[in-house]
Amino acid sequence: MILPGIIHGMTRKRLILATRNAGKITELHAILADAGLDLELVGADAYPDVPDVKETGVTFAENALLKAHALARATGLPAVADDSGLCVDVLNGAPGIFSARWAGTHGDDRANLNLLLAQLSDIDDTHRAAHFACAAALALPDGTERVVEGRMEGTLRHTPAGTNGFGYDPILQPEGHEVTCAELTPQQKNAISHRGKAFRALVPVVQELLG
Repeated sequence: MILPGIIHGMTRKRLILATRNAGKITELHAILADAGLDLELVGADAYPDVPDVKETGVTFAENALLKAHALARATGLPAVADDSGLCVDVLNGAPGIFSARWAGTHGDDRANLNLLLAQLSDIDDTHRAAHFACAAALALPDGTERVVEGRMEGTLRHTPAGTNGFGYDPILQPEGHEVTCAELTPQQKNAISHRGKAFRALVPVVQELLG
């Protein structure tokens, strides 16, 4: 996905986001536009020859930086990347960076959710605190880097509810709400989400490094 880069005959600075998810690109573009930043934002699919990066870091920040630096080196452009997951207090922060492959197969949302619920089946409501965490990184081709983070606190339901969202959304009830993330509208979720908070925290960094 590429958002138009020419306005009144002038070429805008290009920023690449390490994702092929059009929703993420639209979300970041809206946040940058709201802040008055006139940038051309493109996704990784604009550079199909650039391979995906293995997430070998042990923290969300490390994985975000790995992806951002790899993309910046490969394209010669400033690059943004994010990494996120669910952190459960009683599991000492797990699944954490392993959230997408908690049950063994990357991206099997149903298996991941079912395994986590089984692991927490004997845990009562007072000990089911959890949060979604996101690290967003900006890397420049010269090696300059910045990382910011966002969190969405909540508690885990015993059974899934809602059909919106993905991953663990059907079992996390955000703090201050009576429904799960999967029962919120996309607009409601974006307003309080960990990724939205991280992307908004990235705005002053983009302003500092890209102008």
